[in-house]
Amino acid sequence: MPLQPLLSADALAANFSEIKPPLRPQEASVEANRCLYCFDAPCIMACPTGIDIPAFIKKIASGNPAAAAKTILTANILGASCARVCPTAVLCEGACVLDDRDEQPIQIGRLQRFATDYVEQKKINVLAGTVPAKKSGRKIAVIGAGPAGLGCAAELARLGHAVTIFEKKPQAGGLNTYGIAYYKMKPEVSLAEVELVKSLGVEIRCDVTVGEDIGVGQLEKEFDAIFLGVGLGAATRLRIPGEDLPEVRDALDFITELHTQPHSKIAIGRRVAVIGAGNTAIDAVTQSIRLGAESAVIVYRRNEANMSAYGFEYELAKMDGAQFLFHAAPVEVLGAQGHVTGLKLVQTRVGANGRAEMVPGTEWLEPVDLVLKAVGQEKQVDLLKRLFPNLNVDARGVVAADPLTGQTNVPHLFSGGDSSNGGREVVNAVGEGKKAAFGIHAFLTKETVPPPIQPSRLGAKQGAAGSGLLKPIRAHELEAALVKK
Repeated sequence: MPLQPLLSADALAANFSEIKPPLRPQEASVEANRCLYCFDAPCIMACPTGIDIPAFIKKIASGNPAAAAKTILTANILGASCARVCPTAVLCEGACVLDDRDEQPIQIGRLQRFATDYVEQKKINVLAGTVPAKKSGRKIAVIGAGPAGLGCAAELARLGHAVTIFEKKPQAGGLNTYGIAYYKMKPEVSLAEVELVKSLGVEIRCDVTVGEDIGVGQLEKEFDAIFLGVGLGAATRLRIPGEDLPEVRDALDFITELHTQPHSKIAIGRRVAVIGAGNTAIDAVTQSIRLGAESAVIVYRRNEANMSAYGFEYELAKMDGAQFLFHAAPVEVLGAQGHVTGLKLVQTRVGANGRAEMVPGTEWLEPVDLVLKAVGQEKQVDLLKRLFPNLNVDARGVVAADPLTGQTNVPHLFSGGDSSNGGREVVNAVGEGKKAAFGIHAFLTKETVPPPIQPSRLGAKQGAAGSGLLKPIRAHELEAALVKK
């Protein structure tokens, strides 16, 4: 039977309250004063955007959250989003030296949120005056207004260039606006960051699809360089019978609905199955429960140890009541009268080649009325080749770009984010957008600029927990990496 909403508006509001509430001023002060303010701070080297974490924490401790926010947003224009959605346990907080002393690591994410929330609530633009009055005369087009595109555009604007972003969706922000679990971050946070980017002089044209509404040839004629930040495509298909029934949905589309529709109007199944075991699958299964599903289960072809979801996400799903079927794979979606009634599964085992393989004769039926697909997203190879026929796309289906500058084999084209890294975190996309901005600047002006890391930490060495994105860049390395016109 067709799905329908299951809970009242009041119950939904309680269920979708934030899992990490903001710190109160006194709590932030106490937490900030725990920091050792390391100079060769491993937390900095674990941050793909190179935020000077000890510096901003010290400013909070001294009672100046606005200055802390400036330190954060200068390094990461999406610092408010990243404070909420970054896997801090495996990045900055995971690298905290206090963790090695059997103490709790500093709550860096919550302190970062405290500072960025402060300036947003007080309507303080801490980046005012950071854009040079004298413009370079260079124009750059950015395709895609997700984290990579916004990170690149903001950095380019602060380098004095004119930037125009082209975004096919009605609103900018990418997955930050449309695809983050609602209990982690509300879309208003992302949209406020979009406004911050625009305040730097960046023009954003939404509802514009490059290749349809405007051609690449026109962009190449009007702009001196192009940044490609288109992300990934639609969810990967299961390729099983019954997949086209109406209650078989992409998990990301389901999450997007939570960001664009009143929760009280969102239809949900009483028995939900989520296929996949990554972080998107966790978001889908937990939000299904919070919408009122009586049971929600993750179906995964491998075991618990092979899940790509972070451990803390897995624990959250279990606390919310999610169930897990390991060593199971779907073979058919069953339906009656045009609607989903069940999911036929088969037991799997690890084959001789190390891949999961089905065990004949072990099929069984799970009664479900909603199936959410979270088995990854398609690479946009066809789109990339249609827009840029000469662009090198590697065997994984992602753009081949210089890891130092983001430059592709097409000299004026630079790339970053999921379309180049195959799908990583928001903070990785912002970091890659920043690096590409520096690469574009050097390509257009033949001038090298400081690397994307806070100036007070230029001598810091890459730590064991580092992301690999923040190795200090020497001028001759940047010049050598650039393809000359």
